Amino acid sequence: MKTNNLTRRKFIGNATAGTVGAMVLTHLPVFGHSKEVLVSELAVKGGEPVRTEGWLRWPVWNSDAEKPMLSVLRSGNWYRGNGTKGSEFEKKYADLIGIKRVVATASGTTALETALHVMEVDAGDEVIVSPYTFIATYNVVFNQKALPVFADTDQETFNINPHKIEEKITERTKAILPVHILGLPADMNRINAIAKKNDLVVIEDACQAWLAEYEGKKCGTLGDLGCFSFQNSKNIPSGEGGAVVGNDDAIMDHCYSYHNCGRAHGKTMSEFSGYPFRGGNKRLTEFQAVILMSQMERAKSDADKRLENALYLDSKLKEMPGIIPYKLTEGATRSAYHLYPFRYKKEFFDDLPREKFLAALSAEGIPCDGGYGPQYHDGLMEEALSSKGYKRLFSEQRLNRYREELHNLPDNDQLTREAVWFFQNMLLADRKDMDDIIDAIQKVYENRKQLL
Repeated sequence: MKTNNLTRRKFIGNATAGTVGAMVLTHLPVFGHSKEVLVSELAVKGGEPVRTEGWLRWPVWNSDAEKPMLSVLRSGNWYRGNGTKGSEFEKKYADLIGIKRVVATASGTTALETALHVMEVDAGDEVIVSPYTFIATYNVVFNQKALPVFADTDQETFNINPHKIEEKITERTKAILPVHILGLPADMNRINAIAKKNDLVVIEDACQAWLAEYEGKKCGTLGDLGCFSFQNSKNIPSGEGGAVVGNDDAIMDHCYSYHNCGRAHGKTMSEFSGYPFRGGNKRLTEFQAVILMSQMERAKSDADKRLENALYLDSKLKEMPGIIPYKLTEGATRSAYHLYPFRYKKEFFDDLPREKFLAALSAEGIPCDGGYGPQYHDGLMEEALSSKGYKRLFSEQRLNRYREELHNLPDNDQLTREAVWFFQNMLLADRKDMDDIIDAIQKVYENRKQLL
């Protein structure tokens, strides 16, 4: 059963009792209003779901890209050393986000690795990182044989809490790596001020933040370097792919050199020849570049649609008991909405566990997820700390103190227990589809006792 236009969510279905299961007439508070409503059986209990239609499949292929893809295939110039598409994409992406230079890479992870290397994050250094992020943000720091030091999360914004950063700075701290997680901009003014005060570099993990804005400027353009991902789930996808962006020619030439086996590149390296720098093969392919240029054609209109639907959800969900939508940090002017997050407060649902809430909502036809867990309690941390390299680089006292710090992230721990995500492709649907989301949450709320 699809229930449309249930403003303030009065569940009077079009179906009969036989199609929705047993229905009971009762009085329940409907998001702050007391009125007569019909309570129906939840889909997870055998009732009819709010939504039976699917959602937009992602990624979306543009048939206009088929001809240039075929042209590259027939040319035999499949890697950027012989081709032109990689450079063409870099110029167009620079124009799109308002930056001077872009170096396209094989992934967002390799973009971060490139940026950390070029900004001289080295073995034995420490990097201050947000704990609420995809595991790649941790891994790239470990791959530099440095220590990812976590400053706790601001639960309202889902981002690193800038007020928790300075207490984490030591004589070994080299960089701050803020993450514009889920597309929500981090508090870059405060982060940059702390970095300047303590002579640190800032590398933005904007891997989920294409076209997100902070004070009218695009995320990824606000630090010393910014990094993006174009993996298959991303808002601008090419299966795999990434980019490092910046305004300093010497730094960007070094990024290009590092991602291209250490070959000298650009005017700032004109005095060098051969392989004067360390590097690796982290290049984007010509096929990926063609896909990205095609996907970029829809990026702005998609971003506007996500914004429109997200703001509508904001206006409705904030009125629901136990549902607390994200808050944009001070200075943030626009999220990319790679994911739409809110916090689920189970005490408003008679202590219904989040896992049961998620299962019930999914059964109503609304895909959702609980997001990141406390990954710093996973095995990768101890695997690194117990390695021969880390024991050489850091004292036993520092490593033990670091282990203790991993158990002192209360705000992030709580966020990992309460977060709920909707996926970016859902925000490309119509307004009536957003009403399905709202209807489904209300249905679960009104019928929560069925799950206890």
